[in-house]
Amino acid sequence: MGAAASRLDLSGSSLFENFSLQAAKLNLCNHQGLPLSFVPQSALPDGTAYEAFIGATGGVPTRDNLHDFFNGLVWLSFPRIKVQLNALQAAQIALAGVGKSRGAARDGATIFDENAALLVVRDSAEGAALVGALRGHQWRRAFVEMRALFGTQAQVWLFGHALMEKLVAPYKAITAHTVVVLAGDAYFALDHAAQQAWLDATVARQLAEQGLSTAAFTPLPVLGVPGWWQDQDDAFYDDTSVFRPKRGTAPSNGATGAGK
Repeated sequence: MGAAASRLDLSGSSLFENFSLQAAKLNLCNHQGLPLSFVPQSALPDGTAYEAFIGATGGVPTRDNLHDFFNGLVWLSFPRIKVQLNALQAAQIALAGVGKSRGAARDGATIFDENAALLVVRDSAEGAALVGALRGHQWRRAFVEMRALFGTQAQVWLFGHALMEKLVAPYKAITAHTVVVLAGDAYFALDHAAQQAWLDATVARQLAEQGLSTAAFTPLPVLGVPGWWQDQDDAFYDDTSVFRPKRGTAPSNGATGAGK
C-alpha cells in the first residue's frame, strides 16, 4: 500500500479517528470539495445510499473490520481514484435512484472499487505483447515465457479492498478485475511514491474522461503473477480450474488461460 498508509498510527484511538486524522493531514476532499473524514457506520442514515452519503457529506462510513480497514487504506493511498469512483456512483444515484439494478456504470464502479488491480505496462512492443497474452488468457506465455517483464516493464498494484481482504488468507483462485494502464519510460524511473501519485492522477483522469463499464476489465489470477506465490512451479499454471481458457478457445502448445 502507499506511503500515507504506512505512516498510519492505529494505537489508542478508533479506526475512523485515525483515518480521519491522516486524511486531514493530506488535505483530502470529496468531489464537491468537502473535507474527507471517516465516520462510524451508525452515522449513515437509514435509507441513504453509502455512495450518496459520501458525496453529500465527505464522510466515509467505517466499521471496525478488515474490509473497511482496507477501504480506508485505499482512500489514503489512491484518493483521486476513489473520489472519481464516488463521483460517478453519486451522479448515477442522483439520476436513477438506487433501485434493484445498478446499471452498467455503477456496476463497473462497484467492481473497480471492490476487486480491481491496476496493471501498469510499459508502452512498448513487449508491453503490448504481454497485454495481448493476458487478454487472450495465454497464462503460460504471460507468466512463464514473459516472466522477466514483471518489475521492469509491468507492475501489478492492488486497489480493490475486497480483493485485499481475500488475500489475507490467500487461495489460488483469487482473481482480480484488472485495468491496464500504459506508461512511458519516465514512469519506470520514478520512485515508489512518485509512481503511486502518477498512477492515482492518471487513472482518475481516465475515469473522468472515459467513464467505466464492466467491459473495461480483464481477469487476472493474482497468485499467478511472478513472485506472488511460493509454489509457481511448472504444474502450477497447468491448473485449468484457475487458469482457464478464454471462452471459445482451447489451450494449445501447453498454454492455458482463465475465463469468466
